[in-house]
Amino acid sequence: MTGVSALNTDSHLYWMEEAFREAEKAYHENEVPVGAIIVYKNRIIGRGHNQRETLKDPTAHAEILAITAAANYLEDWRLRDTILYVTLEPCPMCAGAILNARIPQVVFGADDLEHGACGGATQLCSGNFLNHKVDIFGGILENKCKGILDSFFSKTRSPNNLSGDLK
Repeated sequence: MTGVSALNTDSHLYWMEEAFREAEKAYHENEVPVGAIIVYKNRIIGRGHNQRETLKDPTAHAEILAITAAANYLEDWRLRDTILYVTLEPCPMCAGAILNARIPQVVFGADDLEHGACGGATQLCSGNFLNHKVDIFGGILENKCKGILDSFFSKTRSPNNLSGDLK
């Protein structure tokens, strides 16, 4: 992916491990294991993991929940000077929320070539038509982030588990 990183790779790895912990929470709750955090001034101000099944809410993506938590923390919908770390490339809905929140940088783990909106399937976070640009940096802990997704889907889609539920 393209983009300019404001932090060094070691910092990205550190924060992505925190996002991965959120993905593990989702995994253990039988949710698609995606986790997100928002960092501001070297501190986590928002966390989230997928909770669509738990909350019966199609918008309960990790990024949306982390953005809401961060906005509550800052008492502002503008999340300037923050970095969003997420284990899977954001979808179009989440990319829209990122743009609306004015998040200047997104760091993600695994590409999503089918649904990703930060360069995977499409690119919604940059373009001449936007008044806000987002720097995108992908591939941090990519194998680990892909691995938990592969594990989840192999368990939920196995022939012995036709209901799709984790055991």
